[in-house]
Amino acid sequence: MKRALRALLAAAALAAGAAAAEEIEVGATSLVGTGEGIVLNADFALDLTSRLEDALAQGVPLHFVVEFECYRPRWYWLDEKIGAATLTARLSFHALTRTYRLSTGTLHQSFTTLDEALRALGRVREWLVLPPGALQPDTAYNAYVRMRLDTTQLPKPFQVSALANREWSLASAWKKWPLDGSTTVSEAAR
Repeated sequence: MKRALRALLAAAALAAGAAAAEEIEVGATSLVGTGEGIVLNADFALDLTSRLEDALAQGVPLHFVVEFECYRPRWYWLDEKIGAATLTARLSFHALTRTYRLSTGTLHQSFTTLDEALRALGRVREWLVLPPGALQPDTAYNAYVRMRLDTTQLPKPFQVSALANREWSLASAWKKWPLDGSTTVSEAAR
């Protein structure tokens, strides 16, 4: 009985570890003030599930969304939303050239391996998220960022599967960090 219980606990721990490996992790994040406004630099570590890799290899493009939000906390009311921004990236596989293509807006990049494409997808640099003057000096703010697979951009048959199957959902938790409007604030990876 004890052996069976240990085996069951070991299997549950392995399954939990495998599920955790299939999520997106938010690494280092920073906001930097520039003449054009405030830009976000962020690193994400992501691994695709085997089902997502198979779909990508069969020609199904995957759309990822990076979401940013900034709030000013208020003790007497709901937090005031200072700004929000979204960035969409499309990852696809071209069977004829056997390359992965990453598209963000008008920028298109090709990669020979999926790992290279995922590393590039996970690096967000110089993304304008707030206009100049959005943060007031000596005021506290909270910034949030996350990345997720946009299942609404999948073909309709895959959207139905995504509703019922956890292998089709890939997202990070919201990462929160405090900001001070008078300084350039960054947070190193922990």
